[in-house]
Amino acid sequence: AFASLVFTVTDPNDLSVINEFRKGLENPEVLKWPENGGDPCGSPVWPHIVCSGSRIQQIQVMGLGLKGPLPQNLNKLSRLTHLGLQKNQFSGKLPSFSGLSELSFAYLDFNQFDTIPLDFFDGLVNLQVLALDGNPLNATSGWSLPNGLQDSAQLINLTMINCNLAGPLPEFLGTMSSLEVLLLSTNRLSGPIPGTFKDAVLKMLWLNDQSGDGMSGSIDVVATMVSLTHLWLHGNQFSGKIPVEIGNLTNLKDLSVNTNNLVGLIPESLANMPLDNLDLNNNHFMGPVPKFKATNVSFMSNSFCQTKQGAVCAPEVMALLEFLDGVNYPSRLVESWSGNNPCDGRWWGISCGDNQKVSVINLPKSNLSGTLSPSIANLETVTRIYLESNNLSGFVPSSWTSLKSLSILDLSNNNISPPLPKFTTPLKLVLNGNPKLTSNPPGANPSPNNSTTPADSPTSSVPSSRPNSSSSVIFKPGEQSPEKKDSKSKIAIVVVPIAGCLLLVFLAIPLYIYVCKKSKDKHQAPTALVVHPRDLSDSDNVVKIAIANQTNGSLSTVNASGSASIHSGEPHMIEAGNLLISVQVLRNVTKNFSPENELGRGGFGVVYKGELDDGTQIAVKRMEAGIV
Repeated sequence: AFASLVFTVTDPNDLSVINEFRKGLENPEVLKWPENGGDPCGSPVWPHIVCSGSRIQQIQVMGLGLKGPLPQNLNKLSRLTHLGLQKNQFSGKLPSFSGLSELSFAYLDFNQFDTIPLDFFDGLVNLQVLALDGNPLNATSGWSLPNGLQDSAQLINLTMINCNLAGPLPEFLGTMSSLEVLLLSTNRLSGPIPGTFKDAVLKMLWLNDQSGDGMSGSIDVVATMVSLTHLWLHGNQFSGKIPVEIGNLTNLKDLSVNTNNLVGLIPESLANMPLDNLDLNNNHFMGPVPKFKATNVSFMSNSFCQTKQGAVCAPEVMALLEFLDGVNYPSRLVESWSGNNPCDGRWWGISCGDNQKVSVINLPKSNLSGTLSPSIANLETVTRIYLESNNLSGFVPSSWTSLKSLSILDLSNNNISPPLPKFTTPLKLVLNGNPKLTSNPPGANPSPNNSTTPADSPTSSVPSSRPNSSSSVIFKPGEQSPEKKDSKSKIAIVVVPIAGCLLLVFLAIPLYIYVCKKSKDKHQAPTALVVHPRDLSDSDNVVKIAIANQTNGSLSTVNASGSASIHSGEPHMIEAGNLLISVQVLRNVTKNFSPENELGRGGFGVVYKGELDDGTQIAVKRMEAGIV
C-alpha cells in the first residue's frame, strides 16, 4: 500500500501548475475536476489528464468552451508530451514553451491568444505537430517565426492559418527534412517562395490569401516538390508562367492558383494531369484553352483567345503571343493583348492594314526584355517594326529575313548581339545604341543613300510617341545591316562644317611641311646639266659634264646627240654618248661637290673631278643659275 501511495502522488510542481490552470478559468466546472483539491495522477484519475507515474504527460480539453488565460509557468510541466487546448476560448498571452523538451503534440488553434513570447519555440526538440491557427497573435505588428523553430528537427505538421504571421517566408522551413504539412494561409506573408524549398518533401503547402502586398515572384520552385498532393497559392501576387515541369508532380490532386498575376500559355503538362480540382480563375493566362483531364476545372477571367476547351487561336495571335513570351510578358501588353483578333483595336502597339492583317508593331520604350521570337516571321504582312529603347538581347532571328514586306526595322538602344542576318529585300535597319554591334559589321555594304529623316509614324491606334528623327541605313538585297549613324539632322548641320574645317587644317599642316621640304631640295639639287662628248685628242680622256642650278623647276641636259628636258618629278639621269649617269652618282663621285675635288673656277662656275666605278675619269662643271 505504501509503494502504491508513493507512485500515485502527483509531482508537487505539476500539481501547482494544474491548480493555477484551474484557478484562471472563468468556467472551471466544465472540467469536472474535484472542487476541494485532490491528486490528478491519483485515484480516481482526473478527467482530461493523463499521467505517467507522478508526472502529468497530457492535457486534453479540446472543444470544452473553456475561457481564461493559461498559467505563465506551464513549461514547468517538464514531462508534458501532448497538449490539446484547441477550439476553446483561451485568451491573453501565451506562456513560453521553452524547455518542454518532451512535448510532441501541441494544439493551440482556434482560441483567442493575443501575444506570443519570443522564446516560445526554444528547446522543442521533439515537437512533431504544432497548431496555432485562428489566434489573433500580435495583431498590430504581426510576428515572424523565430529561428529557434529550426531545432525542432522532428516537426511534421506546422499549421498557422490566420494568426498574423508577417514578413518573408523563413528559408529554414524549406530545409526541415521531416516537414510534410505547412499550412500558412490568410496571414501577412510577403515576398517569394525561397529557393531553399527546392526538392522539399512537403505533401501539403498552403500559402493562399496573404493580406497586404501578398506573396510574389515565380512559382517555379514548386515544380520540384514531387511529394505534393495539395498546393494552394491563390490570392497572392505570384507572377510569371506555370512551369512546364509541373507535370512532374504525379501525386498532386488539388491545385489552386486563382487570383494571381500568372501569365502565358497553359502548359500541356498541366492539362494532362488527372487532378481532382484545378482552379485557374482570375489570372492573365493567354492562348487557347487546352482540354483538361482534371475532374473539376475552372478558368474564368483570363485572357484566353477562346472560351471553349480545345479551340485553337488565329495564327497571327499565336505569333504575337510567342513574341510576348520571348520578351517576358510586360504588364501593359498582357493587359491589352486578349481575344482572338489583334486588329480589333485593343492590342496595344499593333496596327493593321485594310486587309485586317498586322502591318505595324510599334513598341518603343515598352519595358521589353528578353529575346526576339522567330514567330514574327509568321506575320507575312508586317511592314514596320519599332522596338527601340527596350532591353532586348540576343540575336535577330534569321527567320525574319523572310518578311518580304518589311521596310523598317528599328532596334536601336537595345543590346542586340551579332551576327546579323542577311535580308533579301531592301530594308531600313536602325541599330545605333547597341554596344555589341559595330558601326559596320563585316559583310555589310551600306548603300550611298543613307538617310537621317524621321521614320514614318504609325497609325493612331498605336502609341504616338515616335522619335523625332533616327539615322538609318538602307541596304540592298543580301547585304548585312550595319549600325546606323548619328540620328540628329541639327547636329549634322553643325558637325559637318566643323569637321570639314578640322580636316582642312590637318591636311594643310603635313602638306605645308612637304612643300617646304621639296622647296629646300630644289634649291640644293642641280636642275640643269651639260655633258660634253668625249674628246679623243684629250690626253686625260675625261668626260666633261656641266651642271646648272635652276629655280624654274626643270632640269636641262645637253649630250653629244642633242638636248632633252628632265622634269623635277622624274629620275635625274644624264645620257652622254653611251653613258647614262644619275645626278646622285655625280654627287657620290665628287663627294657631294667637295672642295677637295675642285679642279678650278671660271666665270661660269666651278669644275670638280670624279671617277666612276669602271675607272672613267669625269670632270663636272657646276654652273651658276641662269647660265645655261
